[in-house]
Amino acid sequence: MDDFEKKINEEVVDKNASAEVKAKKSFKTKICNVFEKIGAFFVKIGKTVWRWTKRAFCGASKELAEDGKKKDKKAEKKDERQNKNLEVEKIVSPTKQIVRNFFRKPLAVVSLVIVACMFLFVIIGPIISPIDLSYKENMHENIAPGFKFMSVPKNLKNNVRSISSYSFFSVGTDNDNNLYVWGSTKMPTAASKSDMSVLPSDLKGKKVAFAAAGYDHAIAITTEGKVVGWGEYDCGQYGDKGSLANSASVVYKMPSVIMNGTINAEDVAQLVCGYQVSAIVMKSGKVYAWGNYAGAKNLRALNSLNNVREIQFTNSAAVALLKDGTLWFGKASDSFDTVETTDADGNEIIVSLTDYIGTRKVTDIATTNTALAMVFDDGNYFVAGTFTPSKNKFVKQPKLSSDEKIVDIAGGSKHFTMLTDKGKIYSFGQNYLNQCKVAKGNYSASDQLFVGSFQNYVTSASGKLKTKWGCKGYLFGTDEFGRSIFSRIMHGGKMTMTIGAVAVIISTIIAIIIGCLSGYFGGWVDMILMRITEIFSAIPFLPFALILSAVLAGSNVTENTRIFMIMVILGLLSWTGLARMIRGQVLAEREKEFVTAAKAMGVKEGKIAFKHILPNVISIILVSVTLDFAGCMLTESSLSYLGFGVKLPRPTWGNMLDGCNNELVIGTLWWRWLFPALFLLITTIAINIIGDALRDVMDPKAQER
Repeated sequence: MDDFEKKINEEVVDKNASAEVKAKKSFKTKICNVFEKIGAFFVKIGKTVWRWTKRAFCGASKELAEDGKKKDKKAEKKDERQNKNLEVEKIVSPTKQIVRNFFRKPLAVVSLVIVACMFLFVIIGPIISPIDLSYKENMHENIAPGFKFMSVPKNLKNNVRSISSYSFFSVGTDNDNNLYVWGSTKMPTAASKSDMSVLPSDLKGKKVAFAAAGYDHAIAITTEGKVVGWGEYDCGQYGDKGSLANSASVVYKMPSVIMNGTINAEDVAQLVCGYQVSAIVMKSGKVYAWGNYAGAKNLRALNSLNNVREIQFTNSAAVALLKDGTLWFGKASDSFDTVETTDADGNEIIVSLTDYIGTRKVTDIATTNTALAMVFDDGNYFVAGTFTPSKNKFVKQPKLSSDEKIVDIAGGSKHFTMLTDKGKIYSFGQNYLNQCKVAKGNYSASDQLFVGSFQNYVTSASGKLKTKWGCKGYLFGTDEFGRSIFSRIMHGGKMTMTIGAVAVIISTIIAIIIGCLSGYFGGWVDMILMRITEIFSAIPFLPFALILSAVLAGSNVTENTRIFMIMVILGLLSWTGLARMIRGQVLAEREKEFVTAAKAMGVKEGKIAFKHILPNVISIILVSVTLDFAGCMLTESSLSYLGFGVKLPRPTWGNMLDGCNNELVIGTLWWRWLFPALFLLITTIAINIIGDALRDVMDPKAQER
């Protein structure tokens, strides 16, 4: 009995185990079936999409001679000979035929390429090169197109003694005391006719010992000791002439001994220029300084010094390094009295500059517009003043190794460049114009640095130009705030095209709904909708847009909301013409047999109007969309030009033309209006040509006319 019960129990266990296995297999089978169904579903969708795509673009083909049976090669050759003269009829889809006809029009193809390039330019360009709307550079106002800023003359490249750059032009001398001028040499102001490349008579045929460039002037000292200036002079940059040069309250005049006499050029230690100011430092430590008080408010006190080693200008004051290794600031507006540093525990503290320097001596100085860099006798450096990062493109100060010392430092408008005893060059500060993007090269501690506002030059000890980097110029020039017109055209085009596209989408949707309903249903529906259309068409667009924009200007509306309102206004007031055309086409289509057949089959009225009739009038819609797109772009540009569209500093092609309606700008600063106008003109004409070509290729009777 025990064996029998044991056997029974074993059979029960086996049955239970097999049941569990079957259950597991059944579950796995169900899972597999589910995935198979999902896969089959997606395969079906893929095949359907492929079939639709093929039918839309490739058409369907049918052979008139077909036997439908498999044949060997000999039989196939025989059939080919028999059916050689039989024509094969291809049924080409309407879409493919339209595309074929379109690409047979060379002008339309060129226009399509232009529009595609414009779209890529305004969409991809802003991503690659973002714009800072708050950026301004007063020293580069109204710069003409070109890349001449760093075009060092060939005769100077291998024989450089000095290079001086400040704004948009540079001056230099070679070891043979020859003077060179390069860059954008014409004054950027519309009223000025000065050209820095035209040297005064006192410098023609003369050898030059020193030369320096300022914002709008330059100073040279001949080997004979004559101090000569050229460029703008109204603010006392040189000489005793000009409207402001005779006013002692705003100008510290050029010393008479400098203006009317000569000095010993061999006794000159430094010649430096700044924003409408200049200074000469003699080897004895005496200083001759003059110019506009706006460029340096401590000029008068500067002239009283007799132990100066070096002078550097900020945008409003002068800083002097004395022979004893101390600094002099005078009554400057820039405050370098206190600096931020850290204590022994690493806590941030504020101490006086004197306490920070301590017993160390300053061996070299450099300045930007608002900051001062000091090199100490131990080879370390420190930056004082306002040297805060900009919103973007800022290079931080480098941390030197313990055995690395600075041998030379120079400052631009918003950056510093320094050379170490290891032969390494560092540039840090604002990098908006690539002034901190150090060029690759082999440098040594004996090299020479020449740094301007946005330019950097490195020469060997013998005077051979090794490399250069920084702002080379502007492709399309700059505007009245020193902003690149090329960059603003790129970002402005994105805004103009976006507004035009959104406005067209809004107007097209409204026109389709109104036109289809009015044309299909007729009667009282047609009467009401057409009266609404007439009311909207009677609204004077430009006065209405101006009034609404003026109302928005006085309210607390954000700029993004304002732009959205412009899109909506353009869309709501530009649909009436397209709606009438759609209505007329729908009126003609609804009387055809396929509509009667659809009604007989019980298809709903709305489905007939929008699914069956609308595709037959799509050609006129596509043509109208292209034409309206160009029209909306022009309308937005007109509103922005009048000051009632997108507000500056956000650019559009329209508001970039704002301020270009005066004679001086049109005649002298032509690049400010020409390039935005060309981009707008070319884009709109190309879009109109595409629309006109689409109208022809979508009309089957176009070839008969």
